[in-house]
Amino acid sequence: MKRLFRLIAAVCVALAPLGLKAETVSEIVFQYKAWEVQIVGFDDGSIACVAQVREGGESFSIWSDEREMVRLQFYSDIWEFDGGSADLEIQIDRRAPWTLTNAELYMQSVLFDIPDTDVGLRFLTEVMRGNVLYLRNDRGDDVQSYSLAGSSASIRALIDCVDVLQGNPSNPFQ
Repeated sequence: MKRLFRLIAAVCVALAPLGLKAETVSEIVFQYKAWEVQIVGFDDGSIACVAQVREGGESFSIWSDEREMVRLQFYSDIWEFDGGSADLEIQIDRRAPWTLTNAELYMQSVLFDIPDTDVGLRFLTEVMRGNVLYLRNDRGDDVQSYSLAGSSASIRALIDCVDVLQGNPSNPFQ
């Protein structure tokens, strides 16, 4: 699978300077249950990996790139934000809720950077082990829920994708 990631990353890098303005090039590299992982090349030449679950016009995505920055994105066709920020609550199954302060509101997305700390790792571990993620506003009102079926394998594939972007595949024999 790492060879496929490398090949797609090379194609994205090669196509980026060819005038693909305001467009992205993406390829699904892994699918399991409700989730899929894509490698995405942007018009500025950058490349990222994304693990995502979608249902209709709604999605929950976990983005990462070669810098290992991890960003959550909640998207809905019906949202229309003019910017700003909001505080949210996320609950995975019946575990204690997480509070995300100052999440960025951008067009039809709510974006939040996961800290590169033990707290961020605990959050991602809960996502991998969970069944359902509930997105709520700061008052605790339900906004949306997302299936986590397949998230564990997909987040592992996301990590493999980022390893390839960094040029550090975990298995040097592949």
